[in-house]
Amino acid sequence: MHITSKSFCPNMDILKPYARKDKLVVIMGATGTGKSRLSVDLATRFSGEIINTDKMQVYRGLDIVSNKITSETKRGVPHHLLSVLPPGADYFTTADFCDRASFLIEAITDRGKLPIVVGGSNSFLEDLVLDGSRYDCCFLWVDVAVPILRGVVSERVDKMVANGMVEEVRELFNFSDSKNYSEGIKNAVGISEFDRFLKNEPFLDAGERQVLFSEVVEEIKKNTFTLACNEREKIQRLRSVNKWCVQRLDTTPVITTRRWKADADAAWKSLVAGPSTSYVSRFLQGHY
Repeated sequence: MHITSKSFCPNMDILKPYARKDKLVVIMGATGTGKSRLSVDLATRFSGEIINTDKMQVYRGLDIVSNKITSETKRGVPHHLLSVLPPGADYFTTADFCDRASFLIEAITDRGKLPIVVGGSNSFLEDLVLDGSRYDCCFLWVDVAVPILRGVVSERVDKMVANGMVEEVRELFNFSDSKNYSEGIKNAVGISEFDRFLKNEPFLDAGERQVLFSEVVEEIKKNTFTLACNEREKIQRLRSVNKWCVQRLDTTPVITTRRWKADADAAWKSLVAGPSTSYVSRFLQGHY
């Protein structure tokens, strides 16, 4: 069964339409808000396949630094454009992404599956969606209050460090002497910040190393939070400028109750999973 219908986004009709409009679920949100969890929930519910739009996650390696979804968390759902490029590749352009993503969306739809794009790189997403009014989109925005987001970022970085982030970055320095941190996977937050630590580590005593290490971790937290805020602002701009029909899903209660798993799971079901399932159901039935 082809998943196609007339676009519901009001600004799309002014662009030249394609003969066929594939239905596409788009999940946006800043880092740490629950995009991956929601994408897998919806993919299992609607027989979907997921296309990654995160610029860093298209590269192999640095699974911890780039916060890639784990095999267990995927729950058997096919994921595309994830770890497909060698870590030494210089760049992956927006045009490269759009070409590959367009091919995947068509192939997934031809298999009778629902394509779901998810990730934090909104420049990739914007160009894909605005590509000649090609897709009929259901936009879901997984959001969290900014003060809570700061805490989420801090805890996430601490967890990344505990899981071996430093060792991952160390390995990157083994295969390349390049100091250009603006290209490819080296642009990920955490790489340039650890540069001065790794350069100076051999010359410092234990106390000095710990002080410098703590400074670097705090810098990573600051830069990650800035990135998350920028992602959030970009989504607000996309919604306003492009007049996208975006459904906002507030995960703040989920995050604030996560110490109590039963409460957090109940909040997720009632505030995120349940409403998003209803939105997508109506969208697929043409009643969105």
